[in-house]
Amino acid sequence: MNKKSSKCSHLVYCFYVVVTMGIPGLVMATESTVNTTEQPFQLGIIHIQAEQDKPDQIASIVTNEQLHQFNFSNVGDGLNLLSGVSLSNNARNEKMVYVRGFDARQVPVFIDGIPVYVPYDGYIDFNRFTIGDVSAIQVAKGFSSVSYGANTLGGAINLVSRKPSRPLEGQIDIGIADAGERQGALYIGSLNEYWYAQATASYLERDGFKLSSDFVPTTTEDGGLRNNSYSKDTKLALKFGLTPNQTDEYSLSYIKQDGEKGNPPTTGNRSIRYWQWPYWDKESVYFISNSTITEHETLKLRAYHDRYDNELNSFTDGQYNVLKTSGQGSVSTGRSIYHDRVNGASLTLESNRLPNHSISLVTHYKTDEHQELDATGEANTRFKDQQWSFAVEDNIDLGKDLLLSLGFARHSLEPDTVFSVGNPYSLPKSQHAKDAQIGLFYDGIANTQLYVTIARKSRLPTLKDRYSQRLGTYIENPDLAAEKAINYEMGYQTKFNEQLSLNTAIFLSDIKNKIQSVAYVQGDLSQMQNVGQVQMYGTEIEFNYQPWHWLSYGGNYTYLKLTDQHDANKITDIPQHKLINYLLIKPTETLDIQTFLERNSRRWVSNDLQLNGYQIVNMQIAYQPKLKSQFGQWRFTTGVNNLTDKNYALADGFPSAGRMWFSKATLTF
Repeated sequence: MNKKSSKCSHLVYCFYVVVTMGIPGLVMATESTVNTTEQPFQLGIIHIQAEQDKPDQIASIVTNEQLHQFNFSNVGDGLNLLSGVSLSNNARNEKMVYVRGFDARQVPVFIDGIPVYVPYDGYIDFNRFTIGDVSAIQVAKGFSSVSYGANTLGGAINLVSRKPSRPLEGQIDIGIADAGERQGALYIGSLNEYWYAQATASYLERDGFKLSSDFVPTTTEDGGLRNNSYSKDTKLALKFGLTPNQTDEYSLSYIKQDGEKGNPPTTGNRSIRYWQWPYWDKESVYFISNSTITEHETLKLRAYHDRYDNELNSFTDGQYNVLKTSGQGSVSTGRSIYHDRVNGASLTLESNRLPNHSISLVTHYKTDEHQELDATGEANTRFKDQQWSFAVEDNIDLGKDLLLSLGFARHSLEPDTVFSVGNPYSLPKSQHAKDAQIGLFYDGIANTQLYVTIARKSRLPTLKDRYSQRLGTYIENPDLAAEKAINYEMGYQTKFNEQLSLNTAIFLSDIKNKIQSVAYVQGDLSQMQNVGQVQMYGTEIEFNYQPWHWLSYGGNYTYLKLTDQHDANKITDIPQHKLINYLLIKPTETLDIQTFLERNSRRWVSNDLQLNGYQIVNMQIAYQPKLKSQFGQWRFTTGVNNLTDKNYALADGFPSAGRMWFSKATLTF
């Protein structure tokens, strides 16, 4: 394509954005469209501002209603509703989420303010986190509360659980979909004067997913049902709480996730992997409390224990019968077994004793332990870190309409154990990182908020960053230092009237000491080093318009530019433009007709390969009887995802699903 035609194409795309751009101010779902019993668990919410009834940033919340309205079954798809968020896949068939260009190691995931990312590499597979017990998803971009603790280089993602609001309430979901998908979820809860209890169970199993009819078969993929794309996830979540008075609350939660999945092989000719995970399990116990100490002080405690266990089996071919026995360590048996443990706690003292000040003093402690087991159950690798964080946050009321938010934190990483068979590691030194931030929020204009934030953030290196030799192709680097970033943002939010709202923001992030791979450090061996200097900037716009009660229109647009200032390497897996539109029509009180459009521009997947952009359309119809039955309120939904059967990919060699139908029934009582 010549420069002239490329420029014309870009202009046409920009015109398309302007004309079709409706942008969800994340008020897409209303009580009339989705009827759920969910109420957020207030102890699990992390607020940037002291005033809890005001939004923190644009596109910072995805509600339970929205997750149901758009028929999302996992957290990753739900996050994709937001501006500034993009999805990708990796070679392990894991859904990756990027927030303004930052990956999940730099924008970690929390449940009710408790970190849940895998301790070895800092990632999670967003496909494995179903939504049955999720009340809302908070996303802080760039500027995030120091209450989260360490490693929030680009922000934080917080999954807020449910809490019952009535003496007896519940919800049942049953669904089927193309390619043998079946799912079910049950929630039941009870709120009483001095206690509450709830239980959530969910099941989601797929034989795989169908490829587009436009997909051209290769030597590793014959089309139709994607090879080795099956998955199965079950989840049980229990919560019990005590509320002895109007201010104090004590809550104990237990979550057990069991998963298994296949890893579709690449459709290309290089690095073909025949992998399966017979189990990908996570078990958590956590305690959260809020206690009033004096008239002006409260104390919040979070304590948790996490168990991560998974096994990866590597096979010789697509028959998945013979384990691949070449390699070293546990890989020599064709089995890679991880046995990881996390223990931690945080203590927050909040005080409003000083006039016009809301001060929080926060202490975090966390241990990350990673073990790799051989086929006999013996540990051939064991790494353990300790992390400490001390932070202070002060929200200062400068006047009726002006709030100043200040935060400072110091994080410490202390290696505890370093052991690997055949690799005589020495224990590296401790290291530290400091965060500081300032935000100014102005509400002096009716139904409008203006804000400016600056946040200096850090990410300490993971165990994998420092110690992994990646099957003998890398030299370990135990002395890796923390990544650092300064995030700038200016935002504007307004609600013109009951029908029309607009949010927009511009942002810039400068990253120093970014941990990147450096090739041929010693012979043909590579190494992870602090060499990256990356700049990311862009804008987000959101718009929501409901001219009549029967019509809603909205969406969001993100422009994101990323450059590596250290060398000419491309920043991969992230589109420069992302557009989302939705249109909801209610021809009657009981019927919803909804279309959802997503468009992503081209994205680099290596220094010399760029994947085409794509546009997909989803459509669904929902029927909700006007009168409740004796059992409760029913809602029936059916629809089609990727209506045009678009053949597209988020990663090279890993095509996405083609046209697939679904049906779902929900009973709320």
